[in-house]
Amino acid sequence: MANRQSDPDTPFVTSDWASVANVHRFAHQAMATTFEIIVQYEERLYAQQAAEAAFDELDRIEGELSRYIENSDVARLNNLPANQPLQLGLDTYACLDISKQMHARTNGVFDVTIGFLLDCWRDEDKRPRVPAADELAFARRHTGMDLLVLDEATTMVALRAGPVRVDLGGVGKGYGVDRMAELLREWSVDRALIHGGFSSVLALDAPEGARGWPVTLSHPQDRRRVLARLELERMAVSGSGLEKGGHIIDPRLGRPVEGKIAAWSVTPNAGVGDAFSTAFMIMAPAEIEALCAQDSAVRALVIVRDEDADASRERVLPIGAWTKTELLGYD
Repeated sequence: MANRQSDPDTPFVTSDWASVANVHRFAHQAMATTFEIIVQYEERLYAQQAAEAAFDELDRIEGELSRYIENSDVARLNNLPANQPLQLGLDTYACLDISKQMHARTNGVFDVTIGFLLDCWRDEDKRPRVPAADELAFARRHTGMDLLVLDEATTMVALRAGPVRVDLGGVGKGYGVDRMAELLREWSVDRALIHGGFSSVLALDAPEGARGWPVTLSHPQDRRRVLARLELERMAVSGSGLEKGGHIIDPRLGRPVEGKIAAWSVTPNAGVGDAFSTAFMIMAPAEIEALCAQDSAVRALVIVRDEDADASRERVLPIGAWTKTELLGYD
């Protein structure tokens, strides 16, 4: 997992899908969380068959991307000696290519080679711990996207130096959601909402008679406090946070981030959105503002602790092209 330890029990995004008429809901366990496909379609059986095909695709992708599955692409990459090329499946290569682009767009904040640093700051049960100085120094030496050499023509990867511990959790779940959407389109199932643990959400076409799928962003520590309501169509929302002791690592400092409670991104697709929401937990507000100014299709909503006041004080910062009707519940 890149930069973050996700919490599948934390619904950073919710949807009032029950308010949409003629919908069918299908669920599946994968990537340590519950994925759901909510479909507006006349025939339930056909919608279910399309959903099952999408879930099969998700399982196949997880088999390539998970570093915890023996002989997966990522597991083999993490055991690769330096300067030895490795043939990757198309999905793994695509995720690494997205990660490389996101590393550049976030000025190095999003980094999928963060695995050693993640493991430094948590024990085998994923509980927080403090690493020894030599362990942390080793992890920092073996972290950096510049250690990966990608060859698009052959979909091969090699390491400039090793070992490297790649973790695609910060992009893989969203990538899986994007691929599921593509498969539903192939089945001509176009009116759907897909999510992975309600931290990676993608809307396809809007339901009939609606402007979009109703999606709500709420404060992770007080679900009654709604921060934004969206009508989502052909867009994704991703959320990241520090619930239940999860770590988000700043690769620039080599340690867990402080000062933010949660961050959301609104983007055209879920894989990129996952990477952005993780990066927004690390980047300073001014950095996020500069990024959103460069790309009007990207928006952010972040909750930051007020460093100039009592530690319990916080600010909610909408960044990008939000409308007044979407935003509520903040000062």
